[in-house]
Amino acid sequence: MSRFLAAVLAALLSATVALAAPERPIRVLLVDGFSNHAWQLNTALIRGILEPAKLFTVDVSTSPPTAASPGWDTWRPNFSAYDVVIQTCNDINGGPSWPREVQLALEDYVSRGGGLYVWHSGNNAFATWPAYNDMIGLGWRKKEFGPAISFSAEGQLVAIPAGEGQNTGHGARLNTVVKRLGDHPIHAGLPREWLTPDIEVYYYARGPAKNLTVLSYGWDPRTSMNWPLEWVVAYGQGRVYTSTFGHVWKGDTQPERMRCAGVQTVVIRALQWLARREIATPVPADFPTATAISVRGEIPLSTVSH
Repeated sequence: MSRFLAAVLAALLSATVALAAPERPIRVLLVDGFSNHAWQLNTALIRGILEPAKLFTVDVSTSPPTAASPGWDTWRPNFSAYDVVIQTCNDINGGPSWPREVQLALEDYVSRGGGLYVWHSGNNAFATWPAYNDMIGLGWRKKEFGPAISFSAEGQLVAIPAGEGQNTGHGARLNTVVKRLGDHPIHAGLPREWLTPDIEVYYYARGPAKNLTVLSYGWDPRTSMNWPLEWVVAYGQGRVYTSTFGHVWKGDTQPERMRCAGVQTVVIRALQWLARREIATPVPADFPTATAISVRGEIPLSTVSH
């Protein structure tokens, strides 16, 4: 066999092996440590949803609870080692902000192309951190903070200027029809409307709302208006996904809102999109319809280290 043919065969064999090799799991870093929500259970439930999917490796970085706590000066998550960061910390009730070095590291990670999933309670956090406000687009803020976004009955976006309307809030948790907009890859093949149980619909979420795309909205009976439920933001070269799904409160054990087949499907797809992977998670047979919720069995918590 000539050297040329041998080289061609070797190249073909190498390509075949590369194609056959399974794609490595998506590396996820979940950041927790303080929140007005039940953050330990929240972490347990997220891991219990992700790890059985066999698509992810999940590490947890727990912030010290206050700036005076041991370890505050050495707590430095290595964001760059991960495909996606899930941010759950929440300082809304007087908790600490992150050390400035950690803030800058997250800004750099996302702007260079990293993926950030802002989990429910994380949307309420860090109002005085300008780059964080840019990353989340809309958050739990006072009415003077920035514009809000609502939707008409026909699904048309309605901009609400800063100072008009109310501070961010929510009414009672309730079963809500998720109405998706457009055809974002996260939602590919999903019904245009589906019912999810017992969630909070944030009204008048406010922020810079720059480079922001709303993916879905839901009805709030207190204000008699439609409000965003999911949105994505382009921050530098990176991607950010935020939703109001995933509320875990004190006294919860296995909340239906976390066991919703629709929410679990969207969470996994959002992480794949943030990691710039093919969204290969099919629409499951138990996905909810516009008139019927679909709640799965208990989420396994045995893998949790907290």
